[in-house]
Amino acid sequence: MFDPDLLADKHILITGGGSGLGLDMTARFAELGATVSICGRTPEKLESAQKEILSRSKNGKVFTHAADIRDYEAVENMVANLESQGGLINGLVNNAAGNFLAASEDLSPNAFKAVVDIVLTGSFNCSKIVGSRLIEREEQGSILNIVTTYTQTGCAFVLPSACAKAGVEAMTNSLAYEWGTYGIRVNAIAPGPFPTEGAWSRLMPDEKSEQAYKSRIPSGRYGEKWELSNLAAFVISDLAPYMTGSTIPIDGAERLNAGQFNFIAQLAPRDQLKQMFQQMKSKSSK
Repeated sequence: MFDPDLLADKHILITGGGSGLGLDMTARFAELGATVSICGRTPEKLESAQKEILSRSKNGKVFTHAADIRDYEAVENMVANLESQGGLINGLVNNAAGNFLAASEDLSPNAFKAVVDIVLTGSFNCSKIVGSRLIEREEQGSILNIVTTYTQTGCAFVLPSACAKAGVEAMTNSLAYEWGTYGIRVNAIAPGPFPTEGAWSRLMPDEKSEQAYKSRIPSGRYGEKWELSNLAAFVISDLAPYMTGSTIPIDGAERLNAGQFNFIAQLAPRDQLKQMFQQMKSKSSK
């Protein structure tokens, strides 16, 4: 259903585009003709992602920039540099995130702040800078925020993510209304379970947990990357110019259970759960 030149007039910046779902979305945008730029904190990961994107697309316009999106000035420099190479950025996907399982009473202030700074502050920094440059140049654009299905319900054991993603959804609605007058659309996608190597190891304690989780999904399966990437391409394109201020779930109806990780509370006594969380944290830090 997609014209191969659907995104030919777009220069899209994808945060966290060097791996996982961000990488797959970026590759799909490139396949549809977009100039794409990806950012992250690890240059080697970005270089590897650039090669993969180029291998999947005939479009040779793939730019990278290593930056910490929590740093406002770093984002300013990044956007200026990427625009000097690929032209005005008129599409933005706020995808960078952080998440882990922890009992809320055991959270440190730094652990809470780390997730909120990446997800909420980082999304604000990128949206404000890209949006301001579009407004200054009287150009239209599209911003897409990747949130989660538990922004409305909250969710056990992922308190920082729930708080940060809820903030991003509120920002989506606020900017959609405020920037509608400038022709800047702001939408969000709320993915359910889409297993990726990095995130999944921090969110699934063991095989038993994964089986319990999957059994809660009415569709009986996890999402596949191409399903999310095609939805993202549609939303950020000009195919739906009247769509703004929308949050679209894509989760096989899993959200109707409310709180993706609430089921973990029934797996074992709380002390055992805390031990599992600590073991997972130790593994992911190696």
